[in-house]
Amino acid sequence: MTTDRIGLDLGNGGKAMRDFISGRILPAFRNPLLAPLLDAGRLPEGFAFTTDSYVVDPPVFPGGDIGTLAVNGTVNDLVVSGARPLYLSLGLILEEGLEWTLLDRILRSIRRASAAAGVKVVTGDTKVVRRGQGDKIYINTSGLGRIVAEPAPRKIKPGDAVIVTGTLGEHSLAILSARGEYGFESSTRSDCAPLNFLLPVWKFGALWMRDITRGGLATVLSELAESLPYPVLIEETEVPLSKPVRGATEILGIDPLYLACEGRAVVVAPKARAEAILRKIAAHPLGRKARIIGRIGGSEGRAGELLLRTTSGGLRLLEPLTSELLPRIC
Repeated sequence: MTTDRIGLDLGNGGKAMRDFISGRILPAFRNPLLAPLLDAGRLPEGFAFTTDSYVVDPPVFPGGDIGTLAVNGTVNDLVVSGARPLYLSLGLILEEGLEWTLLDRILRSIRRASAAAGVKVVTGDTKVVRRGQGDKIYINTSGLGRIVAEPAPRKIKPGDAVIVTGTLGEHSLAILSARGEYGFESSTRSDCAPLNFLLPVWKFGALWMRDITRGGLATVLSELAESLPYPVLIEETEVPLSKPVRGATEILGIDPLYLACEGRAVVVAPKARAEAILRKIAAHPLGRKARIIGRIGGSEGRAGELLLRTTSGGLRLLEPLTSELLPRIC
């Protein structure tokens, strides 16, 4: 829908955001480095550069806080772009009245997450807005990394495997629980974590990666399918879901394929190396529930389509997220 005002759906990582970027951002700043629209821009001299802003509500949630999110989210954008994360900037936008105890907790989280991901915070900025003009704290992090691999989506062929590195939806469910929305409670913790353990997978022959955040698995794979001359088929029976996520989504009527993660990725592996790459991922504690969930190509579907073979054996066409399921999740 076209309106004269910005809506929440602009920030959901789905179709509205893609239309915004292609219709307004690219024409305004078009250049060869921006045009590929990668998670991290690839710079001369072998560097990759990315930036992201974090406005999660609440700022502290089961399994993490806005500080861990700000580090891991930017680190993961570099990793899936084939770059080893090295340095971060830290931009803090604080609301007047924010408790020092909360800010100190978040800074400690940033320090721990940076150490775990092997990155250093080397520059930053702080601004304070009047009470009521913000919501406690927003963070922007930019990341610089050294390129170690060249993603090769043009080499993707029929028969190549689609791998997810773990169960889906824990981050969205943890935020939902922390807000107390729908009278819903859960012991689920966010999966928020760095994906550095996937860097060696590039050398094993991975062709393409993307971290699964806003819009969920369905949106990420829809974008991949649209760029390929083949359909993409995933099997519902193979998609890993934890019992709490499966139960909650059934009760609430939410499709788990559109829920956000903050420590999961989807990887396309060549057919001949798929099992070896799966074992490599599963050998790490953060990837032990990795699964091959589908394949590129096949006799079902048309070029550019993402299809789900349901548990009943039928086929369902999946499209990018078009409405806001849960705003301010990251």
